[in-house]
Amino acid sequence: MTSQVEILPQVSSLDSLFREYWDFVLESWPSFATYLGDHRYDDKLEDLSQEAYDKWTSRAEDLLGRVSGISKESLSAKDRINYDLFSRELIQRIGVARFRPNLLPLNQLAGPHIDLPQLTAFTRFSTVVDYENYVKRIGAFPAQVDRTISRLEDGVRSGILLPRVAVEAVLSQIRIQVISTPESSPLYGPAKRFPESFSENDKDRLSGIIKNTIVEGVLPSYRKLLEYLEKQYLPMSLEEVGYWALPNGDAWYRFLVQSYTTTDLTPEQIHDLGLKELSKIQQEMKLIMRQVGFDGDLQAFSKYLRSEPKFQNTGAESILSGYRQFLNDIDSRVAHLFGRIPSAKCEVKEIESFRAKEAPVAHYYQATDDGTRPAYFYANTYKPETRLTFQMEAIAYHEAVPGHHFQIALQQELRGLPEFRRNGGYVWPGYTAFIEGWGLYAEAIPKELGLYKDPYSDFGRLEADAFRAARLVVDTGLHALKWTREQAIKFLEENTAMSKEDIIVEVERYIVLPGQALAYKIGQLKIFELRSRAERMLGEKFDIRAFHDELLADGALPLDLIEEKMQTWVNAQS
Repeated sequence: MTSQVEILPQVSSLDSLFREYWDFVLESWPSFATYLGDHRYDDKLEDLSQEAYDKWTSRAEDLLGRVSGISKESLSAKDRINYDLFSRELIQRIGVARFRPNLLPLNQLAGPHIDLPQLTAFTRFSTVVDYENYVKRIGAFPAQVDRTISRLEDGVRSGILLPRVAVEAVLSQIRIQVISTPESSPLYGPAKRFPESFSENDKDRLSGIIKNTIVEGVLPSYRKLLEYLEKQYLPMSLEEVGYWALPNGDAWYRFLVQSYTTTDLTPEQIHDLGLKELSKIQQEMKLIMRQVGFDGDLQAFSKYLRSEPKFQNTGAESILSGYRQFLNDIDSRVAHLFGRIPSAKCEVKEIESFRAKEAPVAHYYQATDDGTRPAYFYANTYKPETRLTFQMEAIAYHEAVPGHHFQIALQQELRGLPEFRRNGGYVWPGYTAFIEGWGLYAEAIPKELGLYKDPYSDFGRLEADAFRAARLVVDTGLHALKWTREQAIKFLEENTAMSKEDIIVEVERYIVLPGQALAYKIGQLKIFELRSRAERMLGEKFDIRAFHDELLADGALPLDLIEEKMQTWVNAQS
């Protein structure tokens, strides 16, 4: 029998490793620290040098060796889970390094060219020191661009290259940032909204420094990156769009599939599962099509929905107000499905124009721990007529309540969790299958509350579900079965009601973010499986509020641990 005296040093050592790791994450990823509301590194940008990446891998190896020296048997059940998750995360970080992902440091979804201007929405601008830190941060952009170019050059030498279509999208984003007047840059925005407490001297001094840093540092660096990509990288970029075309690309993709789904499913199995699920959902969609009296097949109905003016938004405000109304509707009913409600608020926010064209239809950012900034549900208003009204209800539930905001905000409230679990959802791999699986599950359950009253919105719910099933087909098609971009676009056109613009954005997202799109449907299917099992085993004892509370009680977990946890809960209720 292990004594309490022996256990305490083990737990202390484990907690110390967790803190050391998390501090290293934030120090190495200053922008992520800013997103979380930790402002210790607001004067810095990520170091994209090869030395910094190698340091990451070495630190992970060191931490894994040290955690392996702790006796797992002497830990409590809670600490064993922390131990296993920590070890898994380190193994993932070490394992991916052999594929050299840092040689692809930018794409149309992320990278220095769009991360820096986006950071202004999350940066604190309350004091003169805050502004001075901001100046240092944007002043670090030239060095970051130089390191980005160095990694891209390493990629050219190694054959690890972006596809041409992604480079062209990045070029269009950079051209937006290469402007003639610094005052038009989103980076100058903080100089237009100084706190009233600032003296005129401080305002003049800081606005001058910000302007000068943009003119002498930021804009020349954007031009340098633009010129390099146009003249040197683009001609070398790949016509093929799948990871199969990269060195060791097949193994790389299979590694990512396992990481994002937290299962042992192969790309081929997932492809077949997607086709099966898509067919099943389409049968439900046909029932609604007949309900509204449409005479034709699903493809014709989808074409009608995309072209019918009554389903088209007229402007940005109609999109934003529409989302807000859906969230107001569910806020008054959600307590019927949950015992625990998060305290953090979620604001609907418009995606910035400099990234809107290539951005997805919506995405979520969590609130800061200290409550100084709410969570953001970012909505895309680019080409509002292509943002179809019947699709919006499901999107609102997925991104906010009871979807990502609900799950992540509740996770943030779990003060007993180590930080790498409580706030680690955005740190790869992040247990995406549970996070996105919950988001997709959350699209469905409002129907149990009497929502989706409009049959077209209910069709939109099913269409969104079918779209996630189609992702299983398209992602694996692109990266394992050697599909072309055009094949992927055609498949989604024939099997979803999405606009052509959204389909292109989605396909190009899968091209640069392989495996991530698989997590949604894989995770959702597992959650529904666990719920069905609990309902069957508990019968009249089944309580949906208790089930949801337990499912979310320990934050995001790999699917195998979620299954084990929920089975233990069911056994305890029996």
